[in-house]
Amino acid sequence: MHGPDAGNPYPMPGFPQVCFLKNVITRPNIEVGDFTYYDDPDGAHHFENNVLYHFPFIGDRLVIGKFCAIARGVKFIMNGANHQMNGISTYPFFIFGNGWESTRPEPGDLPYKGDTVIGNDVWIGYDAMVMPGVTIGDGAIVSARSVVTGDVPPYAIVGGNPARVLRERFDADSVRRLLAIAWWDRPLDWITRHLGLIRAADVGALEAAK
Repeated sequence: MHGPDAGNPYPMPGFPQVCFLKNVITRPNIEVGDFTYYDDPDGAHHFENNVLYHFPFIGDRLVIGKFCAIARGVKFIMNGANHQMNGISTYPFFIFGNGWESTRPEPGDLPYKGDTVIGNDVWIGYDAMVMPGVTIGDGAIVSARSVVTGDVPPYAIVGGNPARVLRERFDADSVRRLLAIAWWDRPLDWITRHLGLIRAADVGALEAAK
């Protein structure tokens, strides 16, 4: 056996709420890696509805790595949600036209924080919210109903509003070694052979795996 088929949208027979997300994405500015799944009893098609203010003309991307677990209700707020803040009013007069379109802000007037990037092997809990331009590092965990307003280090556990680091999953040297191993980029048969090591906590044993 070499593991499940990454191209099968619904890899658990009789359990359609779990979906390998890459197979159902329709927006060109969303990228998702193999085996990342979304779990929603109401249907995986709701995922793109939870990527908010993602307007093509802005050009920002949501990039999600491999082997991530994304719970129901997770929301990604993109740069299109931002309003001009360097004037007296933040009201977006221009979007309503009828003579107000001339007040359209210059590109530099609107806050732009870049792409939102989720690493590999990241677990994002129920109803968490990720704000524009955030990077969540490999191996991180985001607690349920957290609001992630800043970057999350690899292999950190964060929670709260705004989310803060609750603890590190591994010491700094182990994190460095795990990032070098990058098990998620190995061939699928290698991953399948070494699932026991990937699930365990012995970094040296995983480094030595052939």
